[in-house]
Amino acid sequence: MARLGLGVAAINEARAPRARASARTVPVPIPPGDVDRKDHFITKNGLTYAGSHLIIDFWDAENLDDQSRIEQALVDAVHAAGATLLHIHLHRFTEGGGISGVAVLAESHISVHTWPERGYAAFDIFMCGGAEPRRALSVLEKAFNPGRIVIGEHKRGVL
Repeated sequence: MARLGLGVAAINEARAPRARASARTVPVPIPPGDVDRKDHFITKNGLTYAGSHLIIDFWDAENLDDQSRIEQALVDAVHAAGATLLHIHLHRFTEGGGISGVAVLAESHISVHTWPERGYAAFDIFMCGGAEPRRALSVLEKAFNPGRIVIGEHKRGVL
């Protein structure tokens, strides 16, 4: 941990016991003065939260070592979701090897990590406000043609 630049205090804090969050969430009403804030929280089906966080696994996928295809797929996914692209950074580990990267959005991010030798890609899509992260999924499917998809979703910042 010291090699990661973490001091003793940070290491001890990481080891300290923490209260576990309850799996049950109780919606908290928004105070009347906060209704018009511009924090990009959303309300759907009576639930107010920061945004949706999708965890997506692609198996038996193609083109996972093609950096330009990955970059274009991220750009297209951002547009399909109605989000605002700020920056993309991709890193190739070895020629023909995996690629990791992130599209930084005004609404949060889309990250990707690929293992071409296994036909596996891990996508992480978190968006707040009016962006719709599920719309990015069809773009990514078209670009990488997975044989199997596993999707998890978490509502972040539930009030």
